[in-house]
Amino acid sequence: MPKTDLTNDHHVLKDEFAARRYFAKFERITRIMSGVARQMEGELPGSDTAILAGYAEAVAATFRALSLKYLIAGRIVGPARRHLTIDLHESGFPIFQELVSMANDAAQAAGTLAGMAGVEDLKDRMVRRIVGERAVPTDLQFALSQRLYYEALTAGGQFWVQMHPVAEWRGDLPRGRRAYKLHWAVYDSQLNVPVVYILDVEDSGRTALPKDIGRWEQVRAHLMAQSVGGLKLITIAKGFDADFADLHPKGLRRMHLGPMYSSAYTLQSGPIREVLEDARAPAGEDWALAWAIEELEAERVEVEKGWFSETERQVFRLDPFSGVGEDHGATRLRRALILPQRPFQVLAEKDPPGFRNVRKFVVGAGDRVMVYG
Repeated sequence: MPKTDLTNDHHVLKDEFAARRYFAKFERITRIMSGVARQMEGELPGSDTAILAGYAEAVAATFRALSLKYLIAGRIVGPARRHLTIDLHESGFPIFQELVSMANDAAQAAGTLAGMAGVEDLKDRMVRRIVGERAVPTDLQFALSQRLYYEALTAGGQFWVQMHPVAEWRGDLPRGRRAYKLHWAVYDSQLNVPVVYILDVEDSGRTALPKDIGRWEQVRAHLMAQSVGGLKLITIAKGFDADFADLHPKGLRRMHLGPMYSSAYTLQSGPIREVLEDARAPAGEDWALAWAIEELEAERVEVEKGWFSETERQVFRLDPFSGVGEDHGATRLRRALILPQRPFQVLAEKDPPGFRNVRKFVVGAGDRVMVYG
């Protein structure tokens, strides 16, 4: 459910070492996340795993950029002093505004870099300050971190608050139709987690969808407007089906890449809190990342006949015996948990009912992942 009081969930990481441990934790988590996404080959349709892994890598790039932005910022005295703000309840990720601010920085990165000293120049000044004045060059360290931050933004590849739809051609079909896989993503402003959408579509239009500029822009705008966590998949799919007579949605999936739980950084309730507390895991091992994949499939087609035309309408499968069905507005719901070995051992010992149907990806030595469930 969407949160109602967002600011009470915000926490500013003022402790520099806590912030560094936080970024180190997420560097590992996002690396493992990409690997887990690719490991799900065969469990998701077509190229879903590669698409999901690509978005996971974009999340990793966002964390790398933010780690540079805040690397020295907490030591600076004055207006430049700043700290990362995270959502500590049912998220564990940076708040939405952090990504908005980063997007603003990216839009001005080229101009900002043009007015900054180069990396080698800054390093040379730092050495001269240390050797000649025997002083810690905090201001120069900060300048270098910001230089590297803006360079990372110009290199691109980050996960933004909106990742606009991309169309991948999947082949030609009978009756002159074409198959596409559309994918896009958002950073949910209430849940503060990355959310990925994948839509399988059959195109019966005269012009291929990506080449039909007017229709493609309408599709992009429609999909971004409907990318709201509170909307059920069946609502999104039926709305798309109704608004585009020559586009036929055959499958829709929504993937929540979070929340991240950690006793050191987040507040949690229920079994996951007890698991993390009882595990007493060392630094870097005290976490669990939850995934949720909602899936909606078209079951059959019904034809609506008008005076001069016929329109296809998709009928979507809602299985009332699946535990999802009409209440959730999806065909099925898959839940997964990625966690290190020690918290998993405690989870297995406690065996709470709510986690018995959750697939576990357990991270062992060398970040090797074992799958349970």
